[in-house]
Amino acid sequence: MNRRHILSNTKITSKGNTAWLFKMAWRDAKASKVRLLLFMASIILGIAAVVSIQLFSENLKDNIQRQSKALMGADFIIDSEQIPNERAQAIIDSLKPDASEVNFVSMINFPKNGGTKLVVVRGLEGGFPFYGTIDTQPVSAASTYQEEGGALVDATLLLQFDIKPGDSIKIGEITLPISGALKAIPGSTAISSSVAPPIVIPYRYIEKTNLLQFGSRKEYQFFYKAPTVDLAKLEKDLQPSLEEENADLDTHTSTSQRLGKRYENVGKFLNLAAFIALLLGCVGIASSVNIYIKEKLKAIAVLKCLGATRKQSFFIFLIQISGIGIVGGLIGTAIGAGIQELFPYILKEFLPFDVDIQITAQPLIMGVLLGFFMSVLFALLPLLRTWYVSPLEVLRIGEVASEKPKKATIVVFIVILLFLFSFSFWLLKDALFALTFVLGILVTFAILTGISILSMKLVRRYFPKRAGFTVRQSLLNLFRPNNQTVVLIVAIGLGTFLVSTLYFTKDILLSKTSVGETSATANLITLDVQKDQLTDIVKTFETNDLELINNIPLVTMRMHSIKGVLVNTLRTDSTSQVRRWLLNHEFRTTYRDSLLASEELVAGEWTPSQSAKDPIKISISDNIASDANLTVGDPVVFNVQGVLMETTVGSIRKVDWGQLQLNFSVVFPKGVLENAPQFNVLTTNVPTAERSAALQRDLVSKFPNVTIIDLRQMYTIIEDIIDKVSWIINFMAFFSIVTGIIVLIGSVRNSKYQRIKESVLLRTLGAKNSQILKISALEYLFLGMIGSLVGILLALVSSLLLALFVFKEPFVPSIIPFIVFLPGISALVLGIGLSNIRSVLSSSPLEVLRKEV
Repeated sequence: MNRRHILSNTKITSKGNTAWLFKMAWRDAKASKVRLLLFMASIILGIAAVVSIQLFSENLKDNIQRQSKALMGADFIIDSEQIPNERAQAIIDSLKPDASEVNFVSMINFPKNGGTKLVVVRGLEGGFPFYGTIDTQPVSAASTYQEEGGALVDATLLLQFDIKPGDSIKIGEITLPISGALKAIPGSTAISSSVAPPIVIPYRYIEKTNLLQFGSRKEYQFFYKAPTVDLAKLEKDLQPSLEEENADLDTHTSTSQRLGKRYENVGKFLNLAAFIALLLGCVGIASSVNIYIKEKLKAIAVLKCLGATRKQSFFIFLIQISGIGIVGGLIGTAIGAGIQELFPYILKEFLPFDVDIQITAQPLIMGVLLGFFMSVLFALLPLLRTWYVSPLEVLRIGEVASEKPKKATIVVFIVILLFLFSFSFWLLKDALFALTFVLGILVTFAILTGISILSMKLVRRYFPKRAGFTVRQSLLNLFRPNNQTVVLIVAIGLGTFLVSTLYFTKDILLSKTSVGETSATANLITLDVQKDQLTDIVKTFETNDLELINNIPLVTMRMHSIKGVLVNTLRTDSTSQVRRWLLNHEFRTTYRDSLLASEELVAGEWTPSQSAKDPIKISISDNIASDANLTVGDPVVFNVQGVLMETTVGSIRKVDWGQLQLNFSVVFPKGVLENAPQFNVLTTNVPTAERSAALQRDLVSKFPNVTIIDLRQMYTIIEDIIDKVSWIINFMAFFSIVTGIIVLIGSVRNSKYQRIKESVLLRTLGAKNSQILKISALEYLFLGMIGSLVGILLALVSSLLLALFVFKEPFVPSIIPFIVFLPGISALVLGIGLSNIRSVLSSSPLEVLRKEV
């Protein structure tokens, strides 16, 4: 602090003068602006990350609630995967549906140019939608296509195949005129439309297409407009009855809740990244203020000699830190409000609606308050030292072991932990996860502190007395008074730990997103192949010089009883541990004699084949075993097209559902289902897009009921989605890494004021510039390497725990933190450390001392 300002200030005896406290805080801040700007940068980046994500989350939640009716197009829907039975139809009719639909996946053909495409056909009748609109070009097509008997075709699909309204489209065995281009319709999302674009036709033409055959996947929906109905009560009263009849009721309110949960995982990672950025800011605050206050102890002692009370000296720096926190919070909040405008553009492919961005007050107020509380809370521990500075310290040489405020320190530490837990719980919405995260930070802090103290003791005990002057001097700096070992190793280690944890977590999230395609794998799948079509389709493959890779039989069935308890009984049993979806699910099962590459046996023994007369041993996936509470040896009875089949769980498989191939929850051995009603799935590998298009035209013209999925298109769509997800994750990781680097720069940069006097004295005593450089280089290199290495190793452990218990994914550690972060952070610390003594080397000792004073 500038002593001329202190001595010239005549109001120091006015102990209650608040204006004097603010003036002193301002004067000292101006004299230390470089250090305080780096301190403020830590606050700004942490606040910006939190505010931007919170603003976007609130906007997303508000948009979902506001647009839930428009997303569904109705107040509630009753749907069924089969033609409703008599009882279900009676419930549907009693509520008087205002519109209805049947939808299914199929291939279509454009007669104009022979183009074919996998689409979702939606047969509509009635005034759907009741909320929102069918957006078409021309606009009139949305209201006239029913009367004209035309089709509304996805606009992107028309552009892709150079088709215009007025041309025709062949759906199954009928050809319809195209009334207009379909831009948007309730019930379709950007991702689903990319895979299978929607085609809307009048309901009356569905039967004429002749596409709904045995095994066809279809959905019947009945739409209701009932704005005054109590939807919660309706769902409670009707859902159990509908579930018994394999039907389901869905309200627009439950849809909005489901949508919110769908994007919850994206929000969780973003919140985690924001929390880490905030923690890095807290680390920067604590380390910077600790070093900063340490340098001010002499000035505080001078103040007390001139009559200032301990309360006044404490409040001067508290006002200073609080002001920086508020200013940093304001700047960070403003930056965060600007950043959140980017999120709708980044995430638009994942959202079924446009997000209307509005700036709400809560996150903005929270950002400013957070900046204030962060700066004050994490500065309190070092600030408490000002309270116990003795005026006699002006006369003492070296560092004085001032009285340590143990009770106050414990209270502040508890308050900091409560703040971290409360904020992480509010941000992550999971008490256990928040507690674990805070405990993890606490353990990491304790380990880093322990390693710092242990390093000092080891260096002191095994000090190399015969080493050269520069080596001895740099090692002495690690444990003698005024050392910065603990502060810097903790700051560097904790910063590296948080950044590396985020990097490893990013790798865990992205590890399952790689899509591989080789000539040995199938890239074209033919679905819904009827038994009488099988031979002809195989011949079509052979005619096109294509090899049949797989011929997979599919048999549809439902569970009739589980461990001797009827499914109908389980539906009404509120204490049952069986997940509800299993009770209504139509399983598509297969039979084969071997495991696939995507499967791993985790319990029981695989049964390749058996006689139909023997007890049937099936293999189920681990998720079915968990959801149905089944183990090896448990009985399950299936209803196979009206025939009851008793089975026993013979084995449980772990299935990699992330692979783009046909995987099954239930697999039968060979020799059991061969005579059951079934259809087939055929796969092949088509080398080029042109040959794939030719094959699809050939198959669709001969077998209009067959559905063809070109995985080449799926690869492109999925890779595009993966790129966007990767961009978001990498952006937030980079954001936190930048925060961490700035924190480290601030911590190391502020530490220079502890080495200025030592370096000046060494130079005064005749030390050469090269010797001073070597002393500083060795000290900072040691601190940088120890801190970053321990931080990365701790991040490795924490990421392994996250992978096992949170993400439930295998963890393959990346080598990047070891080959980039370890040398990079060590070099960064070394570079900043050497720049700290630049003024000592380029100026006379007296000039340096005058400047620093």
